[in-house]
Amino acid sequence: MAKLATVIGAGPVGCVLALLLRKRGYEVVIYEKRADMRRTEMAAGRSINLVLTPRGLRALDLLGLRDEVRTLTVPVYGRMMHSLSGELAYQPYGKDEREFNDSIGRGELNRFLLDKAEAAGVSIHFEAGLARLDLEGGMLHLEDGREVEAKLVFGADGAPSAVRESLAAAGKCERSLNMLPDGYKELLFPANEDGSYRMDAKALHIWPRGDHFLMGLPNQDGSFTGTVYMPNEGPVSFAALDTAAKVEAFFAEHYPDSIEVIGPSLGEQWFANPTGHLGTVRSFPWHLEDRVLLVGDSAHGVVPFFGQGLNCGFEDCAVLEALFNEHGDDDLGVVFRAYEEARKPAGDAIADMALENYVEMRAKVADPAFLLRKKVQKRLEGALAPRYRSRYAMVVYSSIPYHLAQQAGAIEAEILDELCAGIEDPEQVDLARAEELVAAKLAPFVSEHGLDLDF
Repeated sequence: MAKLATVIGAGPVGCVLALLLRKRGYEVVIYEKRADMRRTEMAAGRSINLVLTPRGLRALDLLGLRDEVRTLTVPVYGRMMHSLSGELAYQPYGKDEREFNDSIGRGELNRFLLDKAEAAGVSIHFEAGLARLDLEGGMLHLEDGREVEAKLVFGADGAPSAVRESLAAAGKCERSLNMLPDGYKELLFPANEDGSYRMDAKALHIWPRGDHFLMGLPNQDGSFTGTVYMPNEGPVSFAALDTAAKVEAFFAEHYPDSIEVIGPSLGEQWFANPTGHLGTVRSFPWHLEDRVLLVGDSAHGVVPFFGQGLNCGFEDCAVLEALFNEHGDDDLGVVFRAYEEARKPAGDAIADMALENYVEMRAKVADPAFLLRKKVQKRLEGALAPRYRSRYAMVVYSSIPYHLAQQAGAIEAEILDELCAGIEDPEQVDLARAEELVAAKLAPFVSEHGLDLDF
């Protein structure tokens, strides 16, 4: 008789987890709070386009879905910074064009995975939100009043996780939620009448302005999903932009070259689309015996500024699958403890790096000293490969645990501090000294932790 696994949450991570469990022979049931997005209109303005990177795509490889998913994406090869005067500066992501990120709409990805889960035999119950989990009785108490037996529960219900909150209420888990004083608002940058893009479709576009910024990611239909990030309150804030005239004047002052791209719907969109919240969730422990396990944002919700929230959640699933293969399915407590030990340091690290990247995206990407460091870094990646890769590359393109990439990045920052001192052009960097510093500082760390920088 097949074992029954209950997954709370039918988002992308919940669907991937359900598919992997189904592949292992489990009978899988998902309970989802929202209506079926394939049959109802999605609320506008809450998606924030997702970015899939090789780290996350490896989970889809386990399901044989990478190539199909990539038919839904737009490859993005770097950042395009827009200055106040309209000048453009391009910064590639990887060492060459074989390294890129995939932009995909949250809805498109989720609908695809829902179809795959149902086709694999997963039973999905929509509009069936979890009110609380009875840990003693092994019962789900649903918001509609139903009670359902569930002896093995996986919480994939996102940052507001009812599974995590049930653990916390029972004294089985500690958690924190740290909200940024900033929020976000989504804006659609429409395609041209012929369906072509109004901006370079191979780039993530950023308008960095210090304490606020605008960004845009391409969609397959020729449009861009734009997002404004700024404080919720204060003189430059969502609260201050309370009329269409103020919104249009603000964009004319701070993002002038975006106005033509967005078009005449700017004011209408601004007030039609909600203002979203941004926060970091940390929790511990992530499991209860062999009965409950948290995955994805329910365990470690992160702000979106490294583009790794989805990828981290997918990697949770891949690591869990590897641990099932190593330990088997007979003692889930062993598997869950090993998963928690492997993923908790990684979850904390990517949360920290995502917060750091917020400052980078809104301010540093327009700073000449920062841009020089990035150019020097790229030169080192070319000259010293495979002994040197940037922290960004380790986070996005490798499987190096996030916390080890973070620590290696701190070493690299020291190296860059010395190499960039007193130079104004990346061609002036002392490559011989760079090689010495990498050998003395980075190589021992790489060797100690068995890291592979040849990717």
